[in-house]
Amino acid sequence: MNTDRPWDSIGHAGPAAPHAGRPVLTWGAPLSSAKAAMIMVHGRGASADDILSLAPVLEAPLLAYLAPQAAGNTWYPNRFFAPIPSNEPGISSALSVLADVEARALKEGVPSEAIILLGFSQGACLVLEYAALNARRFGGVIGLSGSLIGPQDTPRDYRGSLQGTPVFMGCSDVDPHIPKERFLESADVFKRLGANVNACIYPGMGHMINEDEIEAVKAMVRALG
Repeated sequence: MNTDRPWDSIGHAGPAAPHAGRPVLTWGAPLSSAKAAMIMVHGRGASADDILSLAPVLEAPLLAYLAPQAAGNTWYPNRFFAPIPSNEPGISSALSVLADVEARALKEGVPSEAIILLGFSQGACLVLEYAALNARRFGGVIGLSGSLIGPQDTPRDYRGSLQGTPVFMGCSDVDPHIPKERFLESADVFKRLGANVNACIYPGMGHMINEDEIEAVKAMVRALG
């Protein structure tokens, strides 16, 4: 067991589950008929409704979009690079939610290679961590203003391979929440895991999503066919 990342050896769920049983909002095609799906994870203080509002902008209504809701609109209480125990059980519970949502898509016949994981801010940190922990071929991974979770010295000994999964990461060079160095280090981890990484730094942007990032997401969706 890696005690630095307590969720490693227990799948995804810790002893408490604050986010269990919360709503998962949907848009687009029903999972039963969709050929692809996108799991969308909101940031701190936002909601599933907020992140799901991106779905129509992506101009792919035949996808199934699923957006889980965090308890209290926050997945974990402190910054992503805080000591991990200070953010538990939120992180473990959030990762368990992502596993449950993916399992729901898989059960309806959408394979992992047709599932895109997208998150903004806290949500980006979570989808990046989830993808690294569960390395296999996904349809895509999109981390908008996020980084892998844990303090600077957290081991990044993830197992498996992302098998060429397209990974898009976007962040400002002056983001007040995501240090540029941590963003770039996370991109390097995904390269080592065998992903096809496109990591973009946007000078002076701040903590937001820009049009270039939206276009990158659209391109990833189109590539699913």
